[in-house]
Amino acid sequence: MSFIPQILFAIALILGIGYFTRNVKKLIRNIKLGQDVDVSDNRPQRWRNMAMIALGQSKMVKRPIAGFLHVIVYVGFVIINIEVLEIIIDGLTGKHRIFSSAGKIYDILIGSFEVLAFLVLVAVIIFWLRRNVIKLKRFLSAEMKDWPKSDGNIILYFEMVLMSLFLTMNGTDLQLQLNGVEAYHTAGSFPISQFLLPLFDGLSNATLIIIERTAWWFHILGILVFLNYLYFSKHLHILLAFPNTFYGKLKPKGQFENLEAVTKEVKMMMDPDADPFAAAPEGAEDDVPAKFGVSDVQDLSWVNLLNAYTCTECGRCTSECPANQTGKKLSPRKIMMDTRDRLEEVGKNIDANNGEFKDDGKQLLGDYITNEELWACTTCNACVEACPVSIDPLNIIMQMRQYLVMEQSAAPMELNNMMTNIENNGAPWPYNQQDRLNWKDE
Repeated sequence: MSFIPQILFAIALILGIGYFTRNVKKLIRNIKLGQDVDVSDNRPQRWRNMAMIALGQSKMVKRPIAGFLHVIVYVGFVIINIEVLEIIIDGLTGKHRIFSSAGKIYDILIGSFEVLAFLVLVAVIIFWLRRNVIKLKRFLSAEMKDWPKSDGNIILYFEMVLMSLFLTMNGTDLQLQLNGVEAYHTAGSFPISQFLLPLFDGLSNATLIIIERTAWWFHILGILVFLNYLYFSKHLHILLAFPNTFYGKLKPKGQFENLEAVTKEVKMMMDPDADPFAAAPEGAEDDVPAKFGVSDVQDLSWVNLLNAYTCTECGRCTSECPANQTGKKLSPRKIMMDTRDRLEEVGKNIDANNGEFKDDGKQLLGDYITNEELWACTTCNACVEACPVSIDPLNIIMQMRQYLVMEQSAAPMELNNMMTNIENNGAPWPYNQQDRLNWKDE
């Protein structure tokens, strides 16, 4: 009978990690639905970017208040979860505070965990107030209704509960140590939870043990639930920010990707020695893509799809977007959220059809993202610069524009006129080359 808690703990651990592994496999499968792209260049720079942006939070602190609070939560999340290792070993072996033999080092660690837990709790409460009381504008956009709005609050409640359980667990543990209960030998330093002792004054040791064990169980079970909730939440960026910043774009932000088939065609047209009537070289048709541009998620690169899953929904991109600021429909955040939602829909389609995608009559362009949104973009790269985890909404926008122009001839009239003028007059303006300087005579 004494092994029942360890058996129950092992079952909970296996189920939690097993479901998490299942979700990770599904996530990788969905990302691999994207087109292959070579991002193996300049690996030293990529490692530096990951260290500075994902680990060092360098872009996050550009907004000092939110950045500082986020760093607290991030550091707290990483360091406090070191104790999860001890909890897991204790749970599997039936021991209590198995690392306490480290003496002073253990005291320093537990004390640090407590201070960080308290700071995380304060930061999370401030984040909740910013969302629900102050109601910052970037959290009130049209795309931040229903699930995205609820998700932001759910994760904050999760963190509040986990930190409160951690401090409650330590507070009752300290009280039991002071009461001389044998199983709770003196171990650890409790600079924060010691202030909870008045709440436990007068309680019997049996009651204190029940509270401590309940907080302990709910804390570890809460962590396992939180781990599996990540897949369904914007907080998936906790895990994906590292690969996303590693595979982020290294080229100058103003440098766009040219379609290779079109580039070859233009070079041939500009070659004075080229024979326009010559037959195409053998195998040239193999260089022409089946589709120009992007209309659905399978046409995007796997890096684009990784971007979509990494989106934190923080809204910095949209708040910096000049098109959005002037009232246009475009929201770079919505572009990424729509891409992720469509990718999830495609993934569920594959799951429902034994690993094969069956046409559902829908696509990313039109059913999720409208032409109006795409053509509102000024291609200024403000959204790319603002993103704290190196997401590139502009790349998706430009690929979908390519599809509209080259596959559907669906560019706005003004753009079609400009391209016609370039073709006929060598310039965007509707003037013959000989008449181009007539304005100076007026």
